[in-house]
Amino acid sequence: MQSFFHDRLEIAFIDEGEGDPVLLIHGFASTHLVNWVSPGWVKTLRDAGYRVIALDNRGHGRSSKSHEPQDYTPEKMAGDAAALLAHLGIVRAHVMGYSMGARIAAFLALGHPDLPVTLVFGGLGIGMVEGVGDWDAIADALLAEDPDSIGHERGRMFRAFADQTKSDRHALAACISTSRTLLTPEQVSEITVPTLVAVGTNDDIAGAPEPLAQMLPHGEAFAVEGRDHMLSVGDRTFKARVLDFLKEHAL
Repeated sequence: MQSFFHDRLEIAFIDEGEGDPVLLIHGFASTHLVNWVSPGWVKTLRDAGYRVIALDNRGHGRSSKSHEPQDYTPEKMAGDAAALLAHLGIVRAHVMGYSMGARIAAFLALGHPDLPVTLVFGGLGIGMVEGVGDWDAIADALLAEDPDSIGHERGRMFRAFADQTKSDRHALAACISTSRTLLTPEQVSEITVPTLVAVGTNDDIAGAPEPLAQMLPHGEAFAVEGRDHMLSVGDRTFKARVLDFLKEHAL
């Protein structure tokens, strides 16, 4: 991996392949490896003729781990993504985010409207506007001394995921407390680039894709059939739809 410094933090990233650039932004408690390499996204995009850039968000993977909640607003995390593209001399790119990464991608589009050619919001639908439930219990689960004491089902799931990825749980707890800023319908309507909203039909976290796509001036929804929040990301139909979408809106 390579790295660069932005906002006093070291941000780790990969940069592979040649062609139109695609920036990948992973979800909460994940990493570029877990979200994009292992499910085959990097290979799929590289083999299709794209330059693939994927970062570890601050607080995740090999990037710096702050324990201060104020460091994890979506605006600051989107700033890391924009700074990475500037660091690489890239002025326009396709941008794809999953779950929290989709929210970061939306804030990137709002703060830097000339950067994205297209957007893919994976694993986050109308929850981007209406919210995705009570996540304070997840922060508590991340900080619990004994994982067996966690009674909150979603909290147990994310604690197990964080332990599996050997994450800094204090950094993740700080992240989850400030990274969930909702977008207003008016903000969504300001995102004018072609945007694909893809959510699994069994996803009980993201919210439906259709209402969010309808708010976007150039939005379209895609249902990842039979997949939940964790399994949608690697689905072959999702990959095929994204490849078609990128081809339809070439740089």
